[in-house]
Amino acid sequence: MALPPSVRKDVALRLLESLEVADQEAVDEAWGREIGSCVDEVVAGDVETIPGEQVFAEIAARRSTREA
Repeated sequence: MALPPSVRKDVALRLLESLEVADQEAVDEAWGREIGSCVDEVVAGDVETIPGEQVFAEIAARRSTREA
């Protein structure tokens, strides 16, 4: 805490970056498992998919409702 704010900020950012690299690998692995699970569910027919056009139309409708 005796360091100037700009130096403390630099130290904090460097520490955070060192954690993010290690954490990113775990996050990537978890996402890989999640994506694989979702693909398996779609292929097996366990989930109902929605056409992209319908999804985008619903988003546009929600946005226009909020903007009104």
